[in-house]
Parts: sequence; C-alpha cells; structure tokens
Amino acid sequence: MKIVKPHYFDRFQCLAGACPDSCCQEWEVQIDEATAQRYLALGGDLGDALRHHLYTDDGEFYLRITDRRCPMWRLDGLCRIQAELGESALSHVCREFPRLRHDYGDFLELGLEMSCPEAARLILTEPDKPFLTEEAAGGDAPEYDTEAMTVLLRTRQKALAILQSHSLPQALALLLLYAYQAQNQLDGGEEVPWEPETELALAKQFAAKEMLPLTDFYAGLEILTSRWAERLHSPTPGGWCEELRAIARYGIERYWLQAVSDYDLVCRSKLVIASCLLIRQLGGNILETAQIYSKEIENSAENVEAILDGAYTHPALTDANLLGLLINK
Repeated sequence: MKIVKPHYFDRFQCLAGACPDSCCQEWEVQIDEATAQRYLALGGDLGDALRHHLYTDDGEFYLRITDRRCPMWRLDGLCRIQAELGESALSHVCREFPRLRHDYGDFLELGLEMSCPEAARLILTEPDKPFLTEEAAGGDAPEYDTEAMTVLLRTRQKALAILQSHSLPQALALLLLYAYQAQNQLDGGEEVPWEPETELALAKQFAAKEMLPLTDFYAGLEILTSRWAERLHSPTPGGWCEELRAIARYGIERYWLQAVSDYDLVCRSKLVIASCLLIRQLGGNILETAQIYSKEIENSAENVEAILDGAYTHPALTDANLLGLLINK
C-alpha cells in the first residue's frame, strides 16, 4: 500500500497548553463507541466526571460542552484524561486531530487540517515540496472508479502547476477555467491543449464588472463563534500574498481527489478559490484568519455541503462573480 503525505506531516507537534485556539474549546467532542464504553466503566473521580458529561445523540457519544469548553480541559491548558490515563485513553478524534486521512484502498493520503493553529502555521509557511511517498503492508482493492482516479491524479498535478505559473489572482482564475477542462475529462471527454493566455482572455471577458462580496454568503452559513461573526461583518481586506497561494495548494491537495465520489470537480475548485478570496477579504493576520476560517467552515460538514451546493446556485459563487473578484480587484 502506498502512503502519501506532505513533507512536514511528521513534524507536527501539538502545542498543548500553549495553543492560542485549543481544539478543546467551542467544538462538541465526539467519543467513539469503544472509548465511550471504557469511560462508562471507569472508576474513581475521573470516571464519575466522564459519566456526568457523557451523552448520546442519534446513537453517537459526545462530551457535553460546559462554558464553551470540553469539561476535561484543565485550566493549565492540558487534558485531564491524557494527564491521568495517557494518550491511549483519548477518543479517536482527540488522538488524531488535526491529522487528515483519506483512504482510497490501494493508497492512503495523509494531511493536516488548517483549523489547528500549529497545522496552519506549517501549511502556510513551509516551502512547496512534492509529497513524500512510502510503501507499507496492507491495503485493499480500490472501490473507486480507477479511470476517474487516474484523471483526477493527473489533473491535480496540472492544477498545482497552474497555481505556480502566474500572479496569484491570475492563477486562481486559470484554476477555475481549468477545472472545467478537467471536469470534461472526468466525464469521459478528451484532453485538449491548455493555452493559459487564451484562457486569461476568456476570464477577463466573462468577469463581472460589479461584484458581490463573499462575506454575505458566508454569514448565512452555520456560525460557531462570535469571533467569526464579527470578522464577517467587519472585514479589513488585505492584499495578495504567498500564504494565500499556500492555502490554495492545501485546498487542491485536500479536495481534488474527493471528486471520485460524485464526479463533481468544478464545485470543489470553487470551494478552494472562494476560500482564498474570503480569507483575503477578511484580512488581518493571515494565519489567524485562515485558521478560524477552517475551524468554522471545514470542520462543519453542513457548511462544506452548503458551499458545494451554492457553487451552482448562489450569485456570489457564479463564475462571473468569482472571476470579477480575481480580475477586477
């Protein structure tokens, strides 16, 4: 089995009590079945505390949030469960976060999630290098469409190359137009020559002259924290920077292959492009803005689905509006 991961993946280390935005606050903490049963049978004060805060919803176990924080999160910033029982006693989610795992059967892609401040720092500041590849025992026969995956792997490499080929707003405009070419290949069409200068001319032709801000669309999604609501309603737009290119690269690497599940690549390219545009529109410290964006959007399946659906229905996510925000601003 082939394992593929960013070159910085193994260097990630949790900041624990020094983390500026701990994953122990504001989110509900999901507990896997095996860990929940261990907690229910645990003796002592810790067992009593866990049973007091453990509850079920639709057959899933959670620790009840108290004052917008996990009840096991101590005032010194450390986890009481880990401190008293060791890391192995943590739930699967707590042990793995912010590590991403996309198992395609015959190969596995690993990554980090930008909603963690330390992971965001690595994603935004580490140099662009090829994935590391390892061979490991195990693996299963792929359940995906192998022809579709071949197309997605090839077009993802092209998309990443396009991202490095021009100024960032032009590169993102080209990425949107290339997604339609890649979608055509995914649908069984022939690969056609890629002519970036011709595509840029088309981008300028179709770009809207009067654009809708993305903040209004995102303000209508599920909001977790008051900080995010304040950022959406009081943006301080920034400039184009290389950190935004790194965010786009992260988005392509994370979402492109997921189109093998439903053969819909265009909406995922819009998700990536809109994320860069929104983070730029919000401004402020780029790392902090990217991290809270990911916390609010990428950690909510409902919000991600709303964006994927809105890619075809919402005026702010039309090709013309996205191209206008890239070309005319």
